Amino acid sequence: MTHPLDDPAWNSLHGAHARFAVVHGRAARYDHEVAPFHALSDPADPKAWDDLAELVPLGEAVVIPGAGGTARPGWETDTRIGGVQLVATTLRSEPAPGAVPLGAADVPEMLDLVERTQPGPFRKRTVELGTYLGLRSADGRLIAMAGERLHPRGWTEISAVCTDPGFRKRGLATRLVRAVAAGIRERGEIPFLHTSARNETAIRLYQGIGFELRKHTDFTQYRRTR
Repeated sequence: MTHPLDDPAWNSLHGAHARFAVVHGRAARYDHEVAPFHALSDPADPKAWDDLAELVPLGEAVVIPGAGGTARPGWETDTRIGGVQLVATTLRSEPAPGAVPLGAADVPEMLDLVERTQPGPFRKRTVELGTYLGLRSADGRLIAMAGERLHPRGWTEISAVCTDPGFRKRGLATRLVRAVAAGIRERGEIPFLHTSARNETAIRLYQGIGFELRKHTDFTQYRRTR
């Protein structure tokens, strides 16, 4: 039996996030407005890639987390991004004073913050994947946020962790990570997250507050060629 975090996208789409899933045989993807991720029951299975082709228009590029970075017949590797997966072990979780829940009405501000800080994929319905918390400046501007994304059974990913450049080095992101983690643990689940393997600063920060490296992974983009 594989671990739920070995393929968190597939396990999320066939579990807590089934309502966002588009499935064809051995392939699945999120609704395009929710997240860009696709998943295969077994990346080594050619039939799974054939099923994926039924979900992806010719010429379109898709992200398949953890598929290994090797293109199969009918596909080519478009962009390969190495990543790391970390799990919360000794993280102290606690509410963040001043943090407010974010919802559909806040999406324009959230998209603007994401565009300026580039924490990773975030679309106009990503906020529906779980709880999102934000911190606002004295004049009401959204200056930091974090929330929940992939949700395999027993685990929840912390994602979209970002801070306005003018408000960095104040510990805002750490406060929000601890607060999101508190909500996850209240459900009896374990927080985890992903970041780029090249982002050594972020890796050190997360390890410093109580996350532990579980594995190296990849977020390769593949393009359908036939």
